[in-house]
Amino acid sequence: MTEERLRALGWDDTFAAAFAPHAERSVPGRVTLEHQKIYRVTTADGDVLARVRGRLRHQAERRDAFPAVGDWVAVSGGSVAAAGASAVGDEGAIEALLPRRSRFSRKVAGETTEEQVVAANIDIVFLVSGLDHDFNLRRIERYLTTAWNGGARPIIILNKADLVEDIGAVVAEVETVACGSPIHALSSKRGDGVEALLAYLGPGQTGAFLGSSGVGKSTLINRLRGDERQRTAEVRVSDSRGRHTTTHRELLELAGGGLLIDTPGMREVQLWEGSLEDAFADIQALAAGCHFRNCRHQTEPRCAVAAAAEHGGLDPARLESFRRLQRELDVQARRQDELLMLQEKKKNKVIHKAMRNVVKLRP
Repeated sequence: MTEERLRALGWDDTFAAAFAPHAERSVPGRVTLEHQKIYRVTTADGDVLARVRGRLRHQAERRDAFPAVGDWVAVSGGSVAAAGASAVGDEGAIEALLPRRSRFSRKVAGETTEEQVVAANIDIVFLVSGLDHDFNLRRIERYLTTAWNGGARPIIILNKADLVEDIGAVVAEVETVACGSPIHALSSKRGDGVEALLAYLGPGQTGAFLGSSGVGKSTLINRLRGDERQRTAEVRVSDSRGRHTTTHRELLELAGGGLLIDTPGMREVQLWEGSLEDAFADIQALAAGCHFRNCRHQTEPRCAVAAAAEHGGLDPARLESFRRLQRELDVQARRQDELLMLQEKKKNKVIHKAMRNVVKLRP
């Protein structure tokens, strides 16, 4: 029964092998809720509230080293509540974070060079756009880039299809940037087309819903679950912006065995790392005809990509988006290298200081 319950949460032999060194003093569990550094961890026996403590907290120098919703962890202590209980018992301790299979992450807002893991160990990323003022092809490209780089399969959701007269034309427009990713036009408010998403979520499979505030993520999840678990609210008519009715990340189970992660609306998604090969596969295909193998499709001569944009084989706006995202990735790579060098410098300074103290203590 224990193994069966864990597998319903997405557990498999790979995670079991990673957990083996921690089996003597802890049990495996999946982070299903995060709120101000307190985590709800679901184990085979029930839920436990836990905090990061001990060696893991000492070694976690960066934000991405802390657990995120969807992570598998080794947890010890704490009293476990039975499944379905309204409360959990005493706090436990998260001793270790198991290696992530995939993640959806972004650079934190502001000037800080740091990664924020939005959801971990996800199989499917549902990228939700509203077919109102929120609709933006360039944002979809950005979300696709982040999803592919994180190792999950992206599915494009065009919600509020009931607001559009010619939905076929909109889908055709999105297909120009989708590079083969499935596209579903639906209406979460009416329920039209929502059930088709269940085909992506078999037993133990995890999907994450991501998008701006007001696109209908929580309403979609309520439709898929068949209840009103997630709070919803109307958007402003002027700009289709919604209030943050979802204020935290949470992993929820479906009756059919799949799992869903709901996330707060994101006003911006700054790229963290990776490449543009998957999200811009059409440009990669054109690049095979460039004169220079390392052509960046900027000002290089005999660039097949630039020529396609000039003569109608590629939307110029798509090329400009590619260039903009490539510049963003380049900037992040430089900043991460600089940060790594600074961290190494600080470590070496501490080591050298300790060595000098040891020399002074010798008789």
